[in-house]
Amino acid sequence: MLDQSEIVEINFEDEIRNLKKELNAVILAHYYQESEIQDIADFVGDSLELARRAKSTKADVIVFAGVHFMAETAKILNPDKLVLLPDLEAGCSLATSCPTPQFKAFREQHPDHVSITYINCTAEVKALSDIICTSSNAEKIIRQIPEAKPILFAPDRNLGRYLVKKTGREMLLWDGSCIVHETFSERKLIDLKLEHPNAKIIAHPECEEIVLNRADFIGSTSKLLKYVQEDPANEFIVATESGILHQMKKFVPNKSLIPAPPEENCSCNECPYMKLNTMQKLYLCMKNREPQIKMNKQLIAGALKPIERMLEMS
Repeated sequence: MLDQSEIVEINFEDEIRNLKKELNAVILAHYYQESEIQDIADFVGDSLELARRAKSTKADVIVFAGVHFMAETAKILNPDKLVLLPDLEAGCSLATSCPTPQFKAFREQHPDHVSITYINCTAEVKALSDIICTSSNAEKIIRQIPEAKPILFAPDRNLGRYLVKKTGREMLLWDGSCIVHETFSERKLIDLKLEHPNAKIIAHPECEEIVLNRADFIGSTSKLLKYVQEDPANEFIVATESGILHQMKKFVPNKSLIPAPPEENCSCNECPYMKLNTMQKLYLCMKNREPQIKMNKQLIAGALKPIERMLEMS
């Protein structure tokens, strides 16, 4: 085990690249990771893109720079591969808002409903669901459900409300939310728009309705990234986790990208769970082959079915 003085002297970028070759590993990183982790990753994407990449990888080891439910998804899709997560405490407020026993009871109360569940949930909740979705493909999946079939949507109420409005389908919504996307202040957003009258407001559908009502464009993380590249505007106020700004600046270095402000004077537009992963932890997890994502075969089999349905319907 290395002591702190030895760790301080390590060039993490070089060592991580060496370990990647040694392990035949692939590093997958979410857009909300620290910029230096995004830069060393083999692939950076949103939940849907990362799930697809995890399913198709030929690597022996998957190093997931994201949060726990994302690494679980990679393990479900690759049960025989070693899946590493730099910090096991990197959780998700949405996943926490949907405990397995309560969700199981909720499903049992509505046995006639098809359960479409946002990917931001635990493997146990996935196994109790019919179809998994992401913010990128949720609308497409909902539109494939027969009109006569009632839908139960969990766990994000804000995304659920947005999808009801977008598709015209009534859905029974679980009452969960993301701590980051609920921090954005409508009042501060209006003030920011007055300061930058030509800026377009773009928002993730996990934001509250009062924020979405102010948005010029609403979309998943990857769609927001695509929008700033294709839209002719030169200024954008971005209402989602601020980690995405790093990728946006790479693609549109000459455009002005303004992070939407939270209600309090804090860094609440950063996900505290995503930011638990660091270059040091990424290096150590690869060097020590720990922490690993471990799941029993029965849970993997149960959670795989709704994920595969998502990939088929996408």
